[in-house]
Amino acid sequence: MVSVPAFLLRRLYVKQSLKNNSDGFEFQLRNRLGSGYAHKLWPLVVDGNEIPTDSSHFDYEGDVSSFSNVSKEKTFTLGMNKTITISVNGDSLEPGAHTIGMGFDVPGLGTLKFDFKVQFEVRQPDFLVGFPQRQFLIELLLLHLHLLFLLLLLRV
Repeated sequence: MVSVPAFLLRRLYVKQSLKNNSDGFEFQLRNRLGSGYAHKLWPLVVDGNEIPTDSSHFDYEGDVSSFSNVSKEKTFTLGMNKTITISVNGDSLEPGAHTIGMGFDVPGLGTLKFDFKVQFEVRQPDFLVGFPQRQFLIELLLLHLHLLFLLLLLRV
């Protein structure tokens, strides 16, 4: 059986796509290798800890599905030059180095597994990029004080 080396599969990970979200964290995969599908997704492994498949989801062109729902009838498909978002419900990631492992069963190829290592840093929301967070809070407080002052003036 032909196998795909892990160093090639690592290229699926979209660099700097790992981020925390309101439910946990997420990252993206982009297929530049060739269209394919899997009929089983193995649990994600984050820093040596296995994540239950019902806590991991993928979003492919707006269709969100749990890893645990993948089967021969409902495959995990990753089209050529398409991006898929993998999300994990649970704890957010702390800043620092992380290793994330992933595996899937592909007909004709068997079980393919790979991992990638990332240096994760919590990013500010897009509207705060380039604007120091402390300065933002000061500006927000001043705005609230101005609004309060205007409300008091209008009542008199």
